[in-house]
Amino acid sequence: MDRKLIVTRYKNGIAVILFRNGKAAQILFEREEASLLGNIYIGKVVNVVKNIRAAFVEIEDRVPCYFSLDDNPDPLYVSAKQSSSLVSGDEILVQVSREGVKTKSPTLTSNLSFAGKYLVLTTAKRKITVSSKILPERKAQLLALAKRFADGRFGWIFRTNAAEAEEEEIAAEAGRLLAGCEHILAVAAHRPCRSCLYRNPPQWLTCIRDIYDTEYDEIITEEDALYEQIKSYLAEYAPACVPKLRLYQDRLLPLSRLYPVETAFEDATKERIWLKSGAYLVIQPTEALTAIDVNTGKYERSKATDAFLNVNLEAAREIARQIRLRNLSGMILIDFINMPSAEQNDALLLALDAELRKDPVKACVVDMTKLGLVEVTRKRVQKSLSEKLKT
Repeated sequence: MDRKLIVTRYKNGIAVILFRNGKAAQILFEREEASLLGNIYIGKVVNVVKNIRAAFVEIEDRVPCYFSLDDNPDPLYVSAKQSSSLVSGDEILVQVSREGVKTKSPTLTSNLSFAGKYLVLTTAKRKITVSSKILPERKAQLLALAKRFADGRFGWIFRTNAAEAEEEEIAAEAGRLLAGCEHILAVAAHRPCRSCLYRNPPQWLTCIRDIYDTEYDEIITEEDALYEQIKSYLAEYAPACVPKLRLYQDRLLPLSRLYPVETAFEDATKERIWLKSGAYLVIQPTEALTAIDVNTGKYERSKATDAFLNVNLEAAREIARQIRLRNLSGMILIDFINMPSAEQNDALLLALDAELRKDPVKACVVDMTKLGLVEVTRKRVQKSLSEKLKT
């Protein structure tokens, strides 16, 4: 299988596109300006709204952010205080855990996280956990390895990439993450309010780190500046991936022509998606949710009892691809073609859920409603691709 991670400039931003056999599986697009996601600040509490169990906190440039009191019972105060209750004027250490989406403000957390390719260090959740996608035998080995660096002060999450990594690589990364975390906690008391203590690398770079090693064989870019930036980043955060990086130098055939970059973006933004069977999908994002409709279209109907099931299964595979490709998140409602039996519906739900579990971002099937609509949820972390292209 031809599996390439293409990094190229597109319009006024940078695109990272995962191609499988020439077909896009994932797109991350970022403007040149930096994102707030993952940044760590000394936040200033400007208002505590008890009836919604939340506080509003200002960070750099006085950007207002949402801070849930229920999700953050133990704020990280910059200086000692008498009361344990959060009040206006308090200065707390926070990290942007979710970008501002549509009309919503960015979301903050006091559970600081420091992510590497194999591990994530967390300050508030002190458990040691292993990705559910790692097999039990390897999980036991990783938990034993954790005893070398986990002393109970912080939590550690073994990411899916740790499944194939050498133990010394994982231990070395743990040391780097621990040193970075301890530095941030040490300097916080000496920095001014609203200042940024840690600025996350551009998301197009962290995307390269976070995509599973097993999903691509090469990272290719044709621009010298991007090549050097990627190489420097990988050397620090994912040294094992440096040999996969290649500078494309054929000036007669641009990289964007060799791999259909423009087609990938068109496929990820158009409303109607045709399937090989002749059926098609209609994908319509709204303010509250994303609606996906499966239509028979040009499908030549068959008398076979499983004819509609086969079309729905084809649609399920493409829907899972489109969800990841477009970075759709939150609540997604899918109206599949109606089928005559509960057994066929169950088979469809199992197949769709299996496809969604391949997504690095947590996504799953919730249920099928009485009206036959399939409910899907996908963790909301970043803006969708269409939103990023519009901004």
